[in-house]
Amino acid sequence: MTTASVARTHSKLDDLLQLIKFRLNSLVVVTAAGGYYMASPTVFHPTVLVATCLGTGLVAGGAAAFNQVRERDIDQKMDRTKDRPIASGRMTTGEAVAIAGVMAAAGFAMLWLVASATAALVALATLLIYLVVYTPMKRMSSLATVVGAIPGALPPVIGWTAAGGTLASAAPWSLFLIMFVWQLPHFLAIAWLYRDDYARAGLPMLPVVDRDGVMTGSQATLWAATLVPVTLLPYLLRFTTGTYAIAALVLGVAFFAVSVRFMLQRTDARARALFYGSITYLPLLFGFMGAGRV
Repeated sequence: MTTASVARTHSKLDDLLQLIKFRLNSLVVVTAAGGYYMASPTVFHPTVLVATCLGTGLVAGGAAAFNQVRERDIDQKMDRTKDRPIASGRMTTGEAVAIAGVMAAAGFAMLWLVASATAALVALATLLIYLVVYTPMKRMSSLATVVGAIPGALPPVIGWTAAGGTLASAAPWSLFLIMFVWQLPHFLAIAWLYRDDYARAGLPMLPVVDRDGVMTGSQATLWAATLVPVTLLPYLLRFTTGTYAIAALVLGVAFFAVSVRFMLQRTDARARALFYGSITYLPLLFGFMGAGRV
């Protein structure tokens, strides 16, 4: 590899995108946009939608940066994270904290001023649960995965309230439940693939304490099975059409089948198939949901 290519790989922009987990948080923005669209009235406000997406992305990026500051010692021990900007020493903790603080504050202000106060407060709750509860809990218990699914499931609720929707109805919480349940087989697939990394870092993820993977495979399948009826809630609550319900059933059964394959034979190849199945499943589900909005 040439010196120029190394410089490009570790450019300031690349380090920033890695710090804020740009690719991962793009999914956060998409689900926030989905929540906004599902709640939006007949008169569409593109400015509010843009502010919702950008504000949510900024808060999520700030949370990711704060997380890397707190977990820099763990990141240094794991092959998949040791090249992150703080862990590798290319960025100081002071720089990262400044970036995280500015991003989170700007995102919160944007949501409060342009979208709604409720959306901003939900985003703040997302940030606090992620940093104050989930991040320290990762060092102590495999149940951190379940707790971590809570902030990961809130972006559609941010979008819903930004569009003027209320938290008093069941509809936004059905979106929350879909995201919450989906994350668990998704996370378990990742944890299985990187179980040796997590063990080296001393993190008690389920595949670390469950070395033969029986419990990991069973839980992934249980959550995938739970996802099937949960994804029907938008139809049962009458804010999507029957077309969405049929699509959700087909997608849910297919995702369940992939998880069963992993449960029966817990190889890296099948865990990887479950991971890719999960990131294919979610945008398809939200796509059909949007197309079937009543």
